[in-house]
Amino acid sequence: SVIVLWSEYTLKTTGKGLPGDFLGAVEGISYLVILGIVAWSLVTKLQTGSGLPAGKYGLLGAAEGLSYLAIAVGLVVLYFQIQDVGVLDFAPFPLKIDLRR
Repeated sequence: SVIVLWSEYTLKTTGKGLPGDFLGAVEGISYLVILGIVAWSLVTKLQTGSGLPAGKYGLLGAAEGLSYLAIAVGLVVLYFQIQDVGVLDFAPFPLKIDLRR
């Protein structure tokens, strides 16, 4: 979650994700882990009525909370990115969405 939050801060302040191949790879894996934790949490919530157990020393609960926080911050940064730039560029993927009016 810390890597994702750092990535989102970097995106907001520079307009780009984390620099370099290594950090970019760690960033991508971190986003996948966050999505996995949130999906696991939502499935558990639907099946049991409560989220993930706290786990040893409360680490799983902390990871769950930080994952939801990272997604919420990501949505806010996405909103500001759209307002500031008007374009979502999913580089290196060939998908560019121009949201300017």
